[in-house]
Amino acid sequence: MLEGLPPNGASHVLRLSCDERRARAVADIIVETFDPTETAAGAFEVDDGPVWGVEVYFAEAPDQDDIRALIEAVSDAETAARAEFAEIAKEDWVQKSLAGLEPVRAGRVLVHGAHDRPRLKPNDIGVEIEAALAFGTGHHGTTLGCLRALDRVTKRRRPRRVLDVGTGTGVLAIAAAKLLRQTVACGDIDPVAVATARANAVANGAVAFVQPVVATGLRHPAMAGRYDLIFANILAKPLRLLAPSIAAAAAPDAELVVSGLLARDVPGVLSAYRAQGFFLAEREDIDGWATLALRRGGACPSLSRWR
Repeated sequence: MLEGLPPNGASHVLRLSCDERRARAVADIIVETFDPTETAAGAFEVDDGPVWGVEVYFAEAPDQDDIRALIEAVSDAETAARAEFAEIAKEDWVQKSLAGLEPVRAGRVLVHGAHDRPRLKPNDIGVEIEAALAFGTGHHGTTLGCLRALDRVTKRRRPRRVLDVGTGTGVLAIAAAKLLRQTVACGDIDPVAVATARANAVANGAVAFVQPVVATGLRHPAMAGRYDLIFANILAKPLRLLAPSIAAAAAPDAELVVSGLLARDVPGVLSAYRAQGFFLAEREDIDGWATLALRRGGACPSLSRWR
């Protein structure tokens, strides 16, 4: 899944200051409406105060009237009128991203940029992903939730076959491959994402274990078979549509980790996977995004929810 950092070749940006409720609503509607390879949005607190900011990056010049109409639909006309649009140079957002992104830790796995290599500890599993690649650095709540789920799973068991559906930059597949020292099957519908994931696998010394393919869902020979750990960090609608094929690829004792979900998406996704014999075992919510761990055989009596 592509995440909420500026898209490749970002040329325009929208900035808006408002309260938290409106900021989150605006960022969510942008994420849901536009192609994530062309547009990315984020909401953030400003200086620990009541004011929140929204930044939206566009690969092409946006239709300002259409964007303001979307903002007004989830907030009000006054908020929409305050939105400011500007043209940006590519090097502006690349340098800003590189300077501002801290390493992301999930257990032993540390996702970092090249500038933070010295921060790796002796027992860390380093996954180096550059912000300049525009998406998939592990900072988004969906990817971080999946990385934390990977950490929890590998503390309980050692999965034998791992699959990453919608691999994006390959950060989950690379992390799993380096942690488990084994092949991780992975694919994405976007050829740009697959090319980036391949480059990242090479850069991280994981190309022997991670060889992503262009695939719609699981429809590729390299993704055939049965898996005991499956990641699907995509979006709610494709997660629901792919439920039968993901379930068919799951071994009897498989665990599924699905993400890319807003809180309101969770009931529909759970319903789709319950129909395939999977039930919620764990849930984590990060920055408004939910990550679900699903298992076969009935509702888990020790259901956990991390925040």
